[in-house]
Amino acid sequence: MLPEYWIERPPMSLDASTQSAAEEFLSVVRADDSDRTLDVNELIGDDREVTLWEFLCGVADRRRFAFHGTGDPNIKSFEPRQPIDFAPFGDQKAVFATSDPIWAMFYAVVDRDRYDITLNNGCIVLLDANGRPGTPHYYFSISRDALRQRPWRTGHVYLLPAESFAEQAPGPYAGQIARVPQLASPVPVSPLARLRVSPNDFPFLVHIGGHDDERLAEYAQAVMAAAPWPE
Repeated sequence: MLPEYWIERPPMSLDASTQSAAEEFLSVVRADDSDRTLDVNELIGDDREVTLWEFLCGVADRRRFAFHGTGDPNIKSFEPRQPIDFAPFGDQKAVFATSDPIWAMFYAVVDRDRYDITLNNGCIVLLDANGRPGTPHYYFSISRDALRQRPWRTGHVYLLPAESFAEQAPGPYAGQIARVPQLASPVPVSPLARLRVSPNDFPFLVHIGGHDDERLAEYAQAVMAAAPWPE
């Protein structure tokens, strides 16, 4: 059983407009052999009633993409970097992304450019006895002082070709086998498309919690051990 800070992804049922937008996007991507980064907002239009997190998840269910969230709307190429990460998979020089677009949306809407913020967050998918994946679960936490200021922004989710990415290997977690949909590419990656998202598009905005920066390693260790959130 997962600790209570893990939040299950809400049930997803694509309405007709969101379903149509997802199919149209995939059709355009399949046919586009140019080097441009497709502007998804321009393609689907602002006049359609499209739920963006469901649109992204619907796209991810139909084709394997790597998703990367950021505030920068002008990235032409993602270059490998060495992050500060307590987990072994994250301790490598790579382009990091995820196969889960909601996780990427978090990085798009949290403003780390204008606020002094540390992040502690995760996404996990528990596998059943036959290796079938369940519903994704998430937790999201930022620096407590920054949380009081509501450091949100309009950001961008980039959709990247997944061919050069390797996924973190499944492993035991909370008495089950779990998959963390984190991806790493050792080589630069050029994006296929970009979607602008606002804080209100992120379905877990009210669930973002706060942590004490001086205890960041303690929180990370608790999460890795499936232990309660430190008080």
